[in-house]
Amino acid sequence: MCGITGWIAYDQDLTADPAARPTLEAMTRTMALRGPDAEGEWVDTHAALGHRRLAVIDIEGGRQPMLVQRDGRTQAVITYSGEVYNYRELRSELASRGHTFRTSSDTEVVLHAYLEWGESFAERLNGMYAFAVWDARTEELLLVRDRMGIKPLYYAPTPDGVVFGSEQKAVLAHPAVRSVVDAEGLAEVLAFVKTPGHAVYKGLHEVRPGHTIRFRRGASPAVRRYWALEAHEHTDDTATTVAHIRELLDDIVARQLVADVPLCTLLSGGLDSSAITALAAKGLGEAAAARCAPSPWTSPARPRTSSRTTCARRPTARTPTPSPSTCAPTTATSSSTPPP
Repeated sequence: MCGITGWIAYDQDLTADPAARPTLEAMTRTMALRGPDAEGEWVDTHAALGHRRLAVIDIEGGRQPMLVQRDGRTQAVITYSGEVYNYRELRSELASRGHTFRTSSDTEVVLHAYLEWGESFAERLNGMYAFAVWDARTEELLLVRDRMGIKPLYYAPTPDGVVFGSEQKAVLAHPAVRSVVDAEGLAEVLAFVKTPGHAVYKGLHEVRPGHTIRFRRGASPAVRRYWALEAHEHTDDTATTVAHIRELLDDIVARQLVADVPLCTLLSGGLDSSAITALAAKGLGEAAAARCAPSPWTSPARPRTSSRTTCARRPTARTPTPSPSTCAPTTATSSSTPPP
């Protein structure tokens, strides 16, 4: 996972504020555990974006925040957390429309998709993500969260803009946001509930799953729902249902195997993790899987439910040395061609 943060301030020139970059760095570093591989900051007149990266695709080229320039002028900038699984299809479509790419990362594809289709590009994304796009042409900020809310994204409106972050502590690191818990926030903590759109701290909100929020100068935030779960009558027979579910699982697992780093699955011994691991091993072409030590949370009285981790390596240009806390694969690498 990665971490994103930043803010916009329409009544200030952040490039002239000596406290702007140190503040952005402090906000970004609150999420060091979300992104141990790299840190990046970008500051312009009215916008500041920060990023902590856990590198998965295009290790060298996918650094963030990422921007697109035309004729020497910045068009848009993105700070992005997550993964878009259909980025290859989107990249091909965008290339056919005249877009050129300088990296092989999904981040750049998402940014170009915004430039091509505007806010409606969210409907085209298949994945788990939370990101912010600063449109330098219109001086507008767009926050986007995935359909199921897998990736978190919080924000706090300010008198002249908004502060946002993957975690509440990143937002609270900005001096304009106070860490005050009111009765509503206390109820969120003590009642063990999660109210969509709400956060624990006063003035702090959550971007709801399947929603975008656009911030403009002098206007109220524009909230838009781009996806909602729909229920339909199931009319397929058993054989068709089984075939359809298998097709969906094969596609889902295959799309999530795209990585330039080693891959692992966490095995609990249940049906879900076992099925996913079997499909992943099949997709990677591995003959066997490495086994690691049982989870420290496994009860000695319940040896049949012990958890273990299975790892599989893709061929990569840079293979990190496993640390003691990670499982060390022992099987041969896949003979399939690695993704770009």
